[in-house]
Amino acid sequence: MPSESRTLLVVVLRFFGALDLIAFLAIMMPQTWMASAHSVLGLGEFPDAPIVGYLARSSSALYALHGAMILFISFDVQRYARLITFLAIAALIHGAVMLGIDWAVGMPWVWTMFEGPGFAASGIVVLMAKRQSNL
Repeated sequence: MPSESRTLLVVVLRFFGALDLIAFLAIMMPQTWMASAHSVLGLGEFPDAPIVGYLARSSSALYALHGAMILFISFDVQRYARLITFLAIAALIHGAVMLGIDWAVGMPWVWTMFEGPGFAASGIVVLMAKRQSNL
């Protein structure tokens, strides 16, 4: 059981880990559902090519794997303190990279304003919770 000062860090890590694990559902999602979501987001017609399904499912698998790893390290935050710092800083960089990618490929503005900045914000939240935990 984490000490009082580490409880916030554990909760934050488990929240973000569980959030990423939701991507597991997209691995098995029927392609027709992906096409519907694509259309609802205003992205036009969903391309019917093997690479599109592969990229959607494999990126979802990576998000789910990331979520599982975050959950795993949340059970021993002291042991994984340096890894937690690394992953939080990586989230800041990842957020900036995703913002650039979203802007460059012309994603809808709502997507662009929430995806990259959301990743970066998760890194900031983890760093703040880690600092408060005295690790």
